[in-house]
Amino acid sequence: MMSRLAYLLDLAIVALLGYLTYQIFSPFLTAIAWAIVFCVIFYPVYLYALKYTRYGSLASGVTILLIVAIIVGPLSYISFALVSEVTDLVTTTGKGDGNGVERILSGPGVAGIIKSIGPHVGISEGSVREFLIDGGKKLGQSSLEYLSTGLTNMVTVAVNFVLMLFTIFFLFRDGNRLLGQVKEYLPFPDSEKERLAQQTKDMIVSTIYGGVAVAISQGILGGLTFALFGVGAPVLWGSVMALCSFLPAVGTAIVWGPASLIFAIQGEYLKAGGLAIIGIFVIGMIDNFLRPLIIGSRTKMPTIIIFFTVLGGIKFFGLLGLIMGPLVFALFLAVFQILKTMEGRKEA
Repeated sequence: MMSRLAYLLDLAIVALLGYLTYQIFSPFLTAIAWAIVFCVIFYPVYLYALKYTRYGSLASGVTILLIVAIIVGPLSYISFALVSEVTDLVTTTGKGDGNGVERILSGPGVAGIIKSIGPHVGISEGSVREFLIDGGKKLGQSSLEYLSTGLTNMVTVAVNFVLMLFTIFFLFRDGNRLLGQVKEYLPFPDSEKERLAQQTKDMIVSTIYGGVAVAISQGILGGLTFALFGVGAPVLWGSVMALCSFLPAVGTAIVWGPASLIFAIQGEYLKAGGLAIIGIFVIGMIDNFLRPLIIGSRTKMPTIIIFFTVLGGIKFFGLLGLIMGPLVFALFLAVFQILKTMEGRKEA
């Protein structure tokens, strides 16, 4: 009886200390999580630098400089370009005489549809114009508010960025030793620890290398294609395509598909066909070619599982959920399989 009470007391102490530890680290979890992501992405670069410098601290510093160069330049441009394009969208739609809305309404396809079925369903050109302007205004204002909040809170962003770089430095330099310590605390046999480590590595490569590489490639190509065809706010729509590339089945087609349809409705059939061809055979083929090339025979999850883990991850973790959602679920499955195997061995 006393031993059971002592065991429960030990559990309570561990739970309390675990909770306090979480509270201590909770303000920095986002920075730490992003640091882990960037460490995984740039670890091959670190190993390459280590091969020539032969000093972990120096190789880590060189890799961090590369990360800063890649992040600060492009992301700064994208952030300010997004704010500029969304501001223009809000300004244009807010006036009620946006050129984009007028072009849609003046297209022969739209005019014909409204004229044919409008009297039967109670739709008029004025109501369609009001709907498009109001919808575009609300979308633009929401996007602008979200982007402005992120950019104006520069102090928090800067602090988290510095903390992330600081964490990356030590993860590169001491990562193997930290990983070994984590393995020691796992309550699994050594063989199962290695299995868990391999499954985690495969899922990280599948999610980060496969997903991020495809997202960036499709976002850049999508933005350039929109700019080529004269679609407004190409940086905004390219960024949206990069995010939508994580959605299975539909992917970037949810962005370029309606754009192609709008061109067709406006009577610009050459642009509509050209955008659809590029979307299907260039932007879409990146997913079919690049992702299998990177992932290979590594762990793959069913499409529907990826869909829900991505959406749920975004809701819980924010943008980081694009990676953390599928990864957390994959870790859950791996640990569950290990426990199931261990239980089976006990029964045998």
